[in-house]
Amino acid sequence: MTRDQPRIIAMHSGDNVAIVANDFGLPEGASLPGGIRLRERVPQGHKVSLVDIPKGGEVRRYNVVIGFAALDLPAGSWVNENRLDMPKAPGTTGLPISTNIAAPGPALTGHSFLGYRNANGTVGTRNLLAITTTVQCVSGIVDHAVRRIRAELLPRYPNVGGILSLEHIYGCGVAIDAPEAVIPIRTLRNISQNPNFGGEIMTVSLGCEKLQPDRLFPEFEIPDLVRLQDDSNIGFEAMIRTIMETAEKHLERLNRRTREPCPASDLVVGLQCGGSDAFSGVTANPSLGHASDLLVRAGGTVMFSENTEVRDGIDQLTARAATPEVARALIEQLSWYDAYLERGQVDRAANTTPGNKAGGLSNIVEKAMGSIVKSGTAPISGVVAPGERADQKGLLFAATPASDFICGTLQLAAGATLHVFTTGRGTPYSLEAFPTIKVSTRSELARRWHDLIDIDAGPVATGETSIEEMGQRMFQHMLDVASGTPTWAERHGIHNSLALFNPAPVT
Repeated sequence: MTRDQPRIIAMHSGDNVAIVANDFGLPEGASLPGGIRLRERVPQGHKVSLVDIPKGGEVRRYNVVIGFAALDLPAGSWVNENRLDMPKAPGTTGLPISTNIAAPGPALTGHSFLGYRNANGTVGTRNLLAITTTVQCVSGIVDHAVRRIRAELLPRYPNVGGILSLEHIYGCGVAIDAPEAVIPIRTLRNISQNPNFGGEIMTVSLGCEKLQPDRLFPEFEIPDLVRLQDDSNIGFEAMIRTIMETAEKHLERLNRRTREPCPASDLVVGLQCGGSDAFSGVTANPSLGHASDLLVRAGGTVMFSENTEVRDGIDQLTARAATPEVARALIEQLSWYDAYLERGQVDRAANTTPGNKAGGLSNIVEKAMGSIVKSGTAPISGVVAPGERADQKGLLFAATPASDFICGTLQLAAGATLHVFTTGRGTPYSLEAFPTIKVSTRSELARRWHDLIDIDAGPVATGETSIEEMGQRMFQHMLDVASGTPTWAERHGIHNSLALFNPAPVT
């Protein structure tokens, strides 16, 4: 089959729809494999009915009912969000518990990367000075100081890869004693202790905010605290000077760190997808799932997330839970998030974006099936609540919202030192605190964004490479980036802001 011939991809023998694989779609009348003719033009990534589906009939992709036909869909029809009724969310009772625990395969040995080992045994992939802020009020001052530090101090410390401000919009004007206020507080606390920061905690406070430094770090005294309202800070220049002098002490210590060989078991990777399309579950995510399995077999830690984008596959997750306790933790976190959405008078359907639909994803059910596969096949060994720090290895579910920025921020708090982000529509998203490997689901996107996409998983769709081969490539690229190979985002110096998840009231 040539590239110009009509190509469709079905995910399972039980599916009654397939997606159009050709760049830019197929015209009305195109003859598909099997002799079906398209009744109308169908864009790339969008579904076409393989059989006559009557109104009310099941529409199946991934051998899962992703919807019910809102009208008769004769074979060759375009199947999109306007022609589907979404099924109800699956319940959280009567689920399979630890019934589908696959053997992870033999242990992988001999894989390593060059990392920065910390005194507490954790390993960073980068050597960065992070300045924690307790309240948004100080961000303008800190931002100015960071620019000065980069220009005037950082060149003296060649082993330090950069400096960043852990900026956020929390800290004051919030109901800080509300039960759920613990989530943003512990998130910021755990981000500050991410392995990429070498155990160096530097904090800038205003002085009058609700999130006082001793509340942020109750377990230890903060040795290097800059409080802008202190009497010694007389004017703007004094504040900047104090921050720079304090930062230099940290830079001196960080500059003594050097990379050393570390086993792959020391790597902690967060997985995420954004700007997803119908190819996400065909190319990039299943390949990433294979890479995830390889890292788990090497003894490492992998976190997948996004509550709303796994919710419709809750039965798949509880079945893969390593223990009944893990299954109960999964149910607890996803049920809590159901209640959170209900309080806002929305449900999981609010997740799907116009870009997702333009890329062929009709609803959150279909999106979830393509999202889950990036977790691979390994047993789920633990669940990390929002803002908590992971304390075990293996495949973990970090319970986060699906927002790219909030999810990445919470994975950072959980201890991830490397990020892999798949995209079908395209997004320049990255975070400064850990390297973000961008993976495209389609080669057409990779060609257009040739200096933003790190790995093109598109060849999986054309059969030029297998999921396993692409997954092996991703696994090796993780080790290379963890060793210091820059991502495109790092080369360009682009990044997004942190976004703390605060489900508590703002006063």
